[in-house]
Amino acid sequence: MYDRPELRTETDALWSALRDALRARGFDAPDALTRDRDLWDIWQSPDLLLAQTCGLPFRSRLFGQVRIVATPDYGLPGCPPGHYCSVLLARGDLPDRPRVAVNDPLSQSGWAALHGWAVAHKLALGPVTLTGSHAASARAVAEGTADLAAVDAQTWRQLLRFDAADPGLEIARTPPTPGLPLITAATHDAASLRGAVTEAVAALPAATRHALDLSGIVHIDAHRYRAIPIPPNP
Repeated sequence: MYDRPELRTETDALWSALRDALRARGFDAPDALTRDRDLWDIWQSPDLLLAQTCGLPFRSRLFGQVRIVATPDYGLPGCPPGHYCSVLLARGDLPDRPRVAVNDPLSQSGWAALHGWAVAHKLALGPVTLTGSHAASARAVAEGTADLAAVDAQTWRQLLRFDAADPGLEIARTPPTPGLPLITAATHDAASLRGAVTEAVAALPAATRHALDLSGIVHIDAHRYRAIPIPPNP
């Protein structure tokens, strides 16, 4: 889910390590990552071996169809291992009923966390524009076509690093929630896959893990994802 062009070499190195570890455990892992198919097609495929998804798609539509393998830990400040939060972006004081930029209605970080934050702060949200990506939501706030957006903290870290995003747009952060899990089809042995993933990440060169901000792998039970409320459709 964080497959930036600037990190293509490191992401491919991660997959190579995962592939070899999976094959060593008897899984028929493909040579390269699948990058040319619709995410929902991948996530719902009956032969899905390994993919990363977002917590909201998992609990709202994928629960029961897939199993959680593990959750990457990106070492985000203020977050327990395997957790993340959303960064709230605005250019100043928020107006009544701010215009909101949302990357996707089924985004935990871009919509569910934003909705929860607004409810907690008794803020009525105004018109919603669906942008298609966190980067586009951040641009909408920076350019003034939206008043408010939420971007997950790992994406925000990458936007600051690679896209020269304005750190001054950050106005708040939401409470941490379980991060983006790795999943597999319900027919696969998630525990065996978890072992392979854990071994592969631990064996990566330090420089590769540092570039990917990958601190390690943790196991978070599926019911902890399910316990998070599902927001209304924006």
